[in-house]
Amino acid sequence: MDKLLLHRAASELALDKKLDWHFEKGYEYHCISQGDIDSLSYLRFILKQEKLNYCFLSTWVMAAADVEEIDDWLRKGYIKKIDIFVGEIFRNNIVYGQLEKVLRRHNCGRIKVFRNHSKVMVGYGERFDFVIESSANINTNPRTEQTAIFISTELADFYKEYFDGIIPFNKW
Repeated sequence: MDKLLLHRAASELALDKKLDWHFEKGYEYHCISQGDIDSLSYLRFILKQEKLNYCFLSTWVMAAADVEEIDDWLRKGYIKKIDIFVGEIFRNNIVYGQLEKVLRRHNCGRIKVFRNHSKVMVGYGERFDFVIESSANINTNPRTEQTAIFISTELADFYKEYFDGIIPFNKW
C-alpha cells in the first residue's frame, strides 16, 4: 500500500505542476504520461477544486484500492451520487463485490455491466461540469496513456445520455 500511496502522491504532484488550478468553462486540457499519472488522479485533481453532485466512471476494470478511494470520497461528501460502468469480465472479479457493497452502503448509485472498453469520467459540480476521456482504465498501469479533460456541460450531457441508455447484463 505504501508504494500505491507514493504513486498517487507523485501523480498529484505532477498534475499540480502542469494543470491550471482552477479549470475554466469551455477549456480543454490534454495530457500524456509514461504511466506516471493514473487515471483516477485526474478525478482526484478535480475533487480538490469542487464537490460533485453526480459523477460516473466508465472503465474496463479497477482495483480494490480504487474502490476504497471512491468509498472515502462518498463518505466525505465529495461525490453525492455515482454510477459506474464496467466491462463484462469485471463482474467475475472480487473487486466487483467490494464496489457493489460500497454503492449499496451509501445508497448513491448503480453499476452497469456490459461490453465496455471505454474510459470516460463525467461529473456535474458546483462550479463546472466536465468530461475526462482517457486511454487508461481506472487502475494504475505503467504504460503511456493519454487523457483529455473537457470543461463542458454539453459534452457531459452527451455522454450521460448515451450511458444512461445502455441496457446492462446485470439487473442492478
